[in-house]
Amino acid sequence: MTFVGAGSVEFTRNVATDLCSYSDFRGRLHLALYDISADRLAHAQRLVSTISAQTGAGATVTATLDRRAALAGAAYVINEVQVGGYDATRADFDIPARYGVRQTIGDTLGIGGIFRGLRTIPVVVSLARDMLEVCPDAHLLSYSNPMAMLPWAVYAGTEFSRVFGLCHSVRDTQSFLASLVGADPERVRFLTAGFNHQAFVLRFEQDGVSLYPKLAELVESSAELRTRVRVEIFRRFGYFPTESSEHSAEYVPWFMRHDDQVREFRIFVGDYLARSEENLRELESLESELAGGAPLDLEPTNELASLFIHAVETGTERELHVNIRNGGLISNLPDECCVEVPALVGPGGVKPVPVGALPPQLAALNRTFLNVVELTVMAALDGAREHVYQAALLDPNTAATLTTAQTVAMCDELFDAHRHLLPAALLRAVS
Repeated sequence: MTFVGAGSVEFTRNVATDLCSYSDFRGRLHLALYDISADRLAHAQRLVSTISAQTGAGATVTATLDRRAALAGAAYVINEVQVGGYDATRADFDIPARYGVRQTIGDTLGIGGIFRGLRTIPVVVSLARDMLEVCPDAHLLSYSNPMAMLPWAVYAGTEFSRVFGLCHSVRDTQSFLASLVGADPERVRFLTAGFNHQAFVLRFEQDGVSLYPKLAELVESSAELRTRVRVEIFRRFGYFPTESSEHSAEYVPWFMRHDDQVREFRIFVGDYLARSEENLRELESLESELAGGAPLDLEPTNELASLFIHAVETGTERELHVNIRNGGLISNLPDECCVEVPALVGPGGVKPVPVGALPPQLAALNRTFLNVVELTVMAALDGAREHVYQAALLDPNTAATLTTAQTVAMCDELFDAHRHLLPAALLRAVS
């Protein structure tokens, strides 16, 4: 297994701990680590070597600054890259804020998601092209955001097709809903699909009986629940969304622009900056732990990449939600887009479950999301700067806040701030 962006604070630790905890894999693991930062790579090597030793996994751990060397012979490639790191994220928030555009997470949609996509798509497409040459049969398991953009860009920009986006939001939402209504996790059944970070729970049943009426009763009796964005979307659109209120608020036009809505729905503006700063503190703390030589607190986390790998390698079939090319899985969304659907993962590989048509109001909401994603993917692959402006103009939160001229000016400032991370074609002004 090759970790790309191995210096990730969270995913490398969690996935490596899971893999090293599987008795089926004892003595069989080769964990190859790659990062563009020598310091981060050295940290990852110390961390993963410690995990292997502490769990008794007997893993071979290698580290290199040469990506192709890290990929050679890989069966699984775990993508964790965040191109530009904290400094780029800071610019994604600070520049739009000067124009009055509020964001919470800024990694999926909105102006932050657009520019993160423009930075990340070329890197992931290049990674997939390397994989075609040095490990063509490997699975690319991608955690990086914007997830609805990255697999789509790989499909559209390369011949590589074994790419699967993995995200916790569906699993976490399903667990939250079952707990909220007091359902038995062993008897409750879900069907969930849409786009990553804007999927919907289409079926929520226990013993064949819908639990949605019970959920609606709980919502209407709870002022606490009604002051959350995702609950408001459920009330207006009839199905519960999979992403947190913090994420969901910036994908639609109705909340971030209005001071009273930010207060009423308790929206944490700038949430991701606080999370990023906490991650940097966690990295420093972990470095101190490793330097001190004390045993790490290691608990398996059932990371999705770990479950995917274990399912395929051992033939233990599991239902996991993956982000893949639509190709008719959701019949009223375009074939070429990247959708999030359930899939059976196991000895037969990955078998996505056809969902059929989404309810029309959900497909309509997804299409406002799709507009931004599609134009950003096209901009990154074709070097079409005008598509960046158009993606921003069609973004619901940006469009609710700025004029056309303000939107273009904001994009131009972001182009300048990120010029060392963007394809050269995007830096040429539109005539």
